[in-house]
Amino acid sequence: MAALDSVKTALTKNIRQSGIYIAFVLIIALFAVLTDGTLLTAQNITNIVVQNSYILILAIGMVIVIIAGHIDLSVGSVVAFTGAVAGVLIVRMDLPWWIGVIGALVVGALVGAWQGYWVAFVGIPAFIVTLAGMLIFRGATMVTLGNTQISPFPDTFRNIASGFLNGVLGGDGYDLFTLVVAAAGVAAFAFSQFRERRARQRYQQDVAGMPAFIAKIAAVALVAMAFAWQLAHYKGLPVVLLVLGVLVVVYSAVTKRSVFGRHVYAIGGNLNAATLSGIKVKWVNFWIFVNMGVMAAVAGIVFTARLNLANPKAGQNFELDAIAACFIGGAAVTGGVGTVVGAIVGGLIMGVMNNGMSLLGIGIDYQQAIKGLVLLGAVAFDVYNKRRAGVSR
Repeated sequence: MAALDSVKTALTKNIRQSGIYIAFVLIIALFAVLTDGTLLTAQNITNIVVQNSYILILAIGMVIVIIAGHIDLSVGSVVAFTGAVAGVLIVRMDLPWWIGVIGALVVGALVGAWQGYWVAFVGIPAFIVTLAGMLIFRGATMVTLGNTQISPFPDTFRNIASGFLNGVLGGDGYDLFTLVVAAAGVAAFAFSQFRERRARQRYQQDVAGMPAFIAKIAAVALVAMAFAWQLAHYKGLPVVLLVLGVLVVVYSAVTKRSVFGRHVYAIGGNLNAATLSGIKVKWVNFWIFVNMGVMAAVAGIVFTARLNLANPKAGQNFELDAIAACFIGGAAVTGGVGTVVGAIVGGLIMGVMNNGMSLLGIGIDYQQAIKGLVLLGAVAFDVYNKRRAGVSR
């Protein structure tokens, strides 16, 4: 009975985040039943990861922007622009693929610096700056490509989005390397959770009971290994999933454990207090947008590599998907709240819904409407929680 109460306390302590994970599991279960298990086949799971990788990458950068109380409407255009830069360098100029990747990343950083300057140092709201950026960099993409498309790209570049790491450690009918990587990830997650728990205990903060804590670790391990087992029985570990995993680990550490991350939360939570406490608000905001530009460039590289095409129309509506992923994943409209993992879960919820509805033959018009309702519900839930918290005080 005590264990049950502990689990209940852990889930209700932060219902907003817990609800996201529960909703994710329920959505997967629903579409798995409706599609007669097709959703959870090895090939389809791999497709969900590859097809949504660039949105998840954008969501990692976007959630930091939103935590700080800003928004970035230009990322879709930056995806197209950086993909065009990569295409010109790799295909038209016949340079090595890695030079194209570096060139795209540098251009993404410069784009972010341009927008960060206007937001941080001139004081123009990010909404206006990035709305202008949406138009500027879409036009820059057309100029760069000359209103044409660039294709094909070399296989080494395409492998960024379409390649698999298979057979590194062997395996009879499955890829052992994929399972080893997943097991290492689970072990790292468990270690970090134990460290965080001990740190909270040292500072006499509330923690979940040990039964609930172990149950959480076990649930994550079960889901992760089941996911890896499916990948291992198809083509192995997608390269883009490895890239995404590294980004999640790095940015989770940055937001949770670095001075910069604490400053971002402080600015979004209370700008005046952050300024009075000595935080260099302008420079933090500047680097937030530089980072967003780099993440948009990474997404542009992945998207271009997946399509094997640099296209003037690439990235349309990507900003809306990335923003929706953050809000569905628990970020607050007013800033100061959000996590990288939550944004990833929000993006995966959208990805699973898109995939599941496509498998069921639901038209794109209904898909868009349903995604809009889900986003509205997530934001309404955020507003409801804030009002309830205010009343409880």
